[in-house]
Formats: sequence, structure tokens, C-alpha cells
Amino acid sequence: MLKIKAINGVKDILPAEIMYWQKIEKTACDIFRRFGIHEIRLPILEKTELFTRSIGETTDIVEKEMYTFVDKKITMRPEITASLLRAYVEHSLHLQQPVQRLFSIGPVFRHERPQKGRQRQFHQIDVEIIGAHEPQVDAELMAMGQMLFNALSLDVRLEINSLGCPACRPGFRNKLIAYLQACSDSLCDDCKRRTAKNPLRALDCKKQGCKAAVEHAPSILDNLCSACEEHFSAVQQQLDLFEVSYNVNRFMVRGLDYYNRTTFEFLTADLGAQAAVAAGGRYDGLVEQLGGPKKTPGIGFALGMERLFLLMQQQKKQQDQPKGQGGADIFLAALGEQAIRFASPLVHQLRHLGLQAVMDYSNRSLKAQMKQAGRCHADFTLIIGEQEIEQGRGILRNMNTQEQTEFSFNRGAAALAEVIT
Repeated sequence: MLKIKAINGVKDILPAEIMYWQKIEKTACDIFRRFGIHEIRLPILEKTELFTRSIGETTDIVEKEMYTFVDKKITMRPEITASLLRAYVEHSLHLQQPVQRLFSIGPVFRHERPQKGRQRQFHQIDVEIIGAHEPQVDAELMAMGQMLFNALSLDVRLEINSLGCPACRPGFRNKLIAYLQACSDSLCDDCKRRTAKNPLRALDCKKQGCKAAVEHAPSILDNLCSACEEHFSAVQQQLDLFEVSYNVNRFMVRGLDYYNRTTFEFLTADLGAQAAVAAGGRYDGLVEQLGGPKKTPGIGFALGMERLFLLMQQQKKQQDQPKGQGGADIFLAALGEQAIRFASPLVHQLRHLGLQAVMDYSNRSLKAQMKQAGRCHADFTLIIGEQEIEQGRGILRNMNTQEQTEFSFNRGAAALAEVIT
């Protein structure tokens, strides 16, 4: 019989893995709460125009990677920022609060070659602060990202840059175009084609020929206007006050057209090639471009959950795992039909008390049930058979030390919960 498998680049998240995902989400939500950032849930499908207008028609995402229903002119979102800003504009959230601090968690879709940490359906945690122009907010957002990685015990490095603004970028753009045209023989076909329309993308190209060609290209940091230079300097000063370490990377750009001024990435070397686990920046003109209030500033970043999961797996951060498909508080091993009838209300009472309590109704042998208790990573097992029911006490085994004690059933579920917690 033919077995139907998942589509290439689309991965199941199995029960043994889900604990890591839950820990990432729980930790992120806790830290976001401390910064006054609130959750918003967004649809996966959006009008195609939303992404062509915001991301840029000459970006890899729009040209090559979007999953679009051409006849309906709708697209499965390739990133979350544009969707979140669409909701901000559509629901006039600026009237409720002049500065909106929002986050969203969910899948995004890009048609690219699947590889380690990169899938066609992947998941992001996206954070946006809309309505704040102060450079201190930029630094606060990066400091929050660093706090999250510290809480997950992950080793990352922060790199920052400025992309300038509409006042200073045109002059730099002309210098960069002239430089790229002079070394066009060393550029890939995509960078040659984009030189006139989107020359910044050549600085972000991963192909070796292009990387070598732009090594001595002009830097935007040498061409900033006074306002952008002052903003970038203030960001660095605030990061120093927050005691957040960073490196200035003068060639770092983002792959989306809407970024200006501050841009940043959190990088790791623990996934083989150097990889970004989170990235973002400022987009002060995007809200207006999408039909929102004029001159509305914004800044945000997105974290790739698949890459965080791989890092946590590699670094074997098993301690303090949340209870999930493993790590039960107690397993009730009921031997015989009478024991099953006796144990079933007890396990239900333990669940009412907030414990993860597991039992097997199939009346298997003690040996088989003890193996199951081990697979559940149960902290304790309570063994109940006909003899234990007659005597009014079960055998409570500590699964870590293998120590066994007796527990009187007359003491009730609350007393049992107190013993094992």
C-alpha cells in the first residue's frame, strides 16, 4: 500500500520535540510581558499586493519564494511584519494607543531549497513596536532579544548597522551602483540584474564571488546624514547602558526593502555555517506606504523557531523541561480489573489538583506498565493490585532513586499529591 508522506520542506513537529517549542514560546511570552508587548493573532492568507508593496518587487522573496494563488491574487504569508502592519492600519490601532507593542507567533511560507534549519513551512516569533521613533526603543528591543536568548541559555552574537534614510541613502546608492558596475564581471546574474534597481542586495548576496567583490565596497556608515548618524550613535550608547554586547557590521543589510536606519541580527556559529537566529530593524516609512497614518515609525524583529529548536537540541538543554509528552508526575500501575476501577477516579482527582497523572487501562503486566512509566519519564509510580486494595495501601516507587514506600489510600489524592511534589 502506498504511504503518503509529508511534502518536501514541510515537517511534522513530533511529541518528543514539542517540549522545546513550548519552552521557547512560554519563555518568549513571559519576557514580552515584562516589556508590555501584547499578542496579536493574524491570518496566513493575505492579498498578494500587501507583500509586493511592502517587501519589494525585486527581492528574492517576491521574485522567487512566495506561494501565490495567481487567480485569486492571494498569497500565503512569507513573513509576518507586513501582515501585522496591515492589521494595525485596518483596525486603526494607533487610536487606541499611540505606541503599539505587539507580537505574533505562527507559520510562514517560502519556496526555497529545504536545508538544516530552513523549511518551506517554518515558524517565526515576530515582535513589532509601532509609533516610537526614539533610538532608545531600538536598543530596548535588541536588549529584550538578548534577554530571551540568555533565558534559553543560547550563545548568540549581536551585530548592528544603519541603512540610513531617504535623505542620505540616494547618495550612497549612486556610489554603490558605480562600484558594482566596475566589478560586474565578478557578480552573479541576480546581482548584475539588480544593480540599478536594488544595489543594496548585492551586499547581502551569499555567493562567494559576490562576497569577495563587495569586500571593499563603499559603506553606508560613511555616508549617513547627521540625523541618521546621531540616531545610530544613540542606539549604541543605549546598548552600552543596557550592558548588551554588539559588533558593528558595516555591510549588513536586510533582504526586505522596507528597512531604514537601525538593522540588526543575532547570529550563532553552532549550526555549522554562521546563521541568523533572529533579525530585524527599523521601517519608518512602511506604515504610511500601507495606507496608515503619515510618518508613523516602527521597528521589529523575527526569530526563527526551527533554528532555536536545533540550538537547544545541540546544546542539550534538557534541564527544566516543561511537562509535556514526557515528564509525568505520577504513573498509576493498576493490575487487574478491580484495580483499574479503583485507580481511575484517583488519577482523575490528581489531574484536578494540577498534576500530570497517567494510567493504562489495558490490564497489562506489571513489567509492561513499569516500562511504560519509564517511557513517560514519570517521577513516581503507584502500584495498585488486588492485594494492595485489600490492605488499603499501595506501593509508591520513586522512579529516580528506585526507593519504595507504602501509601495509605485513606489519606486521599491531596495527600498523595503533597508526597510526590
